[in-house]
Amino acid sequence: MLNQNELFKQNGISPKQVDETIKLLESDHTVPFIARYRKEATGGLDEVQIRLIQEVVEKENALNARKKTVLVAIEEQGKLTDALKQKIEAATTLAEVNDLYLPYKQKRKTRAMVAKAKGLEKLANFILIQDRTNDDLDTYVTPFLNDEVPSTEEAMQGAMDIVAEMINETTEIRKQVREKAIQFASIDVSKKDDADDPKSVYETYYDFSKKVRYIQPYQALAINRGEKEKILSVSMSMEERDYMGVIDYFYRPHPRSVFAKAMRDAIDDCLSRLLLPAIERDVRRHLTELSEEHAIDVFADNLESLLLQPPISNLSVLGIDPAYRTGCKTVVVDPSGKLLEYTAIYPHQPQNKWNEAKATLHDLIEKYGCELIVIGNGTASRETEKLAIEVIQEASTKDKPIYYLITNEAGASVYSASDLAREEFPDLDVSIRGAISIARRVQDPLAELVKIDPKAIGVGMYQHDVDQKMLSNQLDHVIESVVNRVGVELNTASPTLLKYISGISNALAKRIVAYREENGVFHSREELTEVSGLGAKAFEQAAGFLRIRDSVNPLDNTGIHPESYDATLQLMNMAGIKTNDSLNDVKEKIKALLKHMKKPELASELGIGEYTLNDILANLRNPGRDPREEIEKPILRQDVLKMEDLREGMVLSGTVRNVVDFGSFVDIGVKQDGLLHKSEYDKDDKFRVGDVIKVKIKMIDINRGRIGLAK
Repeated sequence: MLNQNELFKQNGISPKQVDETIKLLESDHTVPFIARYRKEATGGLDEVQIRLIQEVVEKENALNARKKTVLVAIEEQGKLTDALKQKIEAATTLAEVNDLYLPYKQKRKTRAMVAKAKGLEKLANFILIQDRTNDDLDTYVTPFLNDEVPSTEEAMQGAMDIVAEMINETTEIRKQVREKAIQFASIDVSKKDDADDPKSVYETYYDFSKKVRYIQPYQALAINRGEKEKILSVSMSMEERDYMGVIDYFYRPHPRSVFAKAMRDAIDDCLSRLLLPAIERDVRRHLTELSEEHAIDVFADNLESLLLQPPISNLSVLGIDPAYRTGCKTVVVDPSGKLLEYTAIYPHQPQNKWNEAKATLHDLIEKYGCELIVIGNGTASRETEKLAIEVIQEASTKDKPIYYLITNEAGASVYSASDLAREEFPDLDVSIRGAISIARRVQDPLAELVKIDPKAIGVGMYQHDVDQKMLSNQLDHVIESVVNRVGVELNTASPTLLKYISGISNALAKRIVAYREENGVFHSREELTEVSGLGAKAFEQAAGFLRIRDSVNPLDNTGIHPESYDATLQLMNMAGIKTNDSLNDVKEKIKALLKHMKKPELASELGIGEYTLNDILANLRNPGRDPREEIEKPILRQDVLKMEDLREGMVLSGTVRNVVDFGSFVDIGVKQDGLLHKSEYDKDDKFRVGDVIKVKIKMIDINRGRIGLAK
């Protein structure tokens, strides 16, 4: 395992950068703020590097807190020696601290504790030192016999119980055997004889054995789930040489000692009853923790990509939440996401009102000028897609084409039943709220998806099997990062979106919106300071990430922080830039200025650092830039494709829906996403959710609903 300094060095972080970042974090600066507006202090560290420092500091604090707890507990027992204290303070992992604490940990009554209570500790010591002064066992044992210990056999058994526990609690043995197990042990999995796995979900693991170090995260999590569902039986196997060498180094039986057999028996008992089961638990826990961290990272990457999907703006959208018996809930929202009308259509069984449903959609499209139909990808989505195709073919014209898009509706039902949805649409049925969410999430994915519990969005792997607190923290970090990277329009943002802005809490977000509703729109960033509870620190952290499109100060619609306004105005004056200049004029004037003054000289003249100067120049060249504009928009369709239409070798454009360890699931416009297995990747391929890619049909299995893809 890398130590902290090696970890930082590997990630391009110097000790000075670590120290400066820790100071900023301890001063209650948020990660997005530090990454964007304190580059001079950190040497330009990005959010990933700053989060790494933050995580290392948090782990270090947790380790120190555990050390303190252990030291106090041992000291209260009167057993804390200087040597033990030194070992605990020098420990670098929680496992090492817990190993050192194990002999002193309060535990339920053990066989060794019972034996000690009977006065057999001294006899156990004879076994441990392999005393060779006498070859008559009775000479040793007789002094320990009494009413509680009536026989030699009971006395020796009790002494061996003490020895077995001492071997198990030897810190160095546990450490070395654990390390060898992680390196050389195997996890063996089989199907339980009486287990019921009707869909053969775990068939891969019915007869499975693999070394711990080669098990992939998704395999470990699948095995854990199968075991939890009582379908799989899991054990760990380890070669004897990998643990006996360690044991012999510390507790080797002496051939000339009368206690040689007792030592061997105590070792065998320790291994089967105590040490190996404990090591197996440690290894499984280690494997699970690594796998959970990886799964959470995969989920976080996918969520980030999904949140950064480009908005399809300036269109009135007709949204459909498809269903059979209960009907397809249908809504129209204007380009700002405002609900204009809602209804329900019943084109599918059992009502089968196909023509009536088409007529309703025609009327809504004509009435509101809808240019895009968005269909949720749940039950009856493909049947509803056929309906949309017929309507598009009839209503679409060359001058005004109409398109459709099937979008992932994961989480729409969670949102529609939430308190937030009830606040937004108190008089609407939950199913209508779900249809609104489906329509809005293509207009502005970020603004809509932040309303949904990230775990319900469905772009992860085993998200319900991992540490939920760790998952929530990581996903909150992702949302915070994306929201601040994109920026938020202060006069239209919901409290749910605002609460992710650097420095703004949930309560403060609600107060900002309440102020806006009472006093009208904000006319400047400075006006934020009039919101109750929004002090200087919150303003400092938040202001640069909030946009005001029609502010009295044009800089309020940029990523330039108010603390840099004076320097920006001075720069504009030096370059001759006026607020009504075109972007081309601004770029030319900046170019001319930089011909006469090098950046270091210009930064010095303005009293700012070069990092800040570069950010100001970037914002002046492209004010109000939305980073999502650089990403390819989703594929809009006008026709329909069925699995039966596919042919091997066919090349199609598709959208990456989910990325997992073994490949990427790609929506190619049919009911079932295709799998582009990792073995089909090119060397440098790294796909992200939302990527539009060209794929070739490699395999079609209509019966099992599977499509294999190649590049």
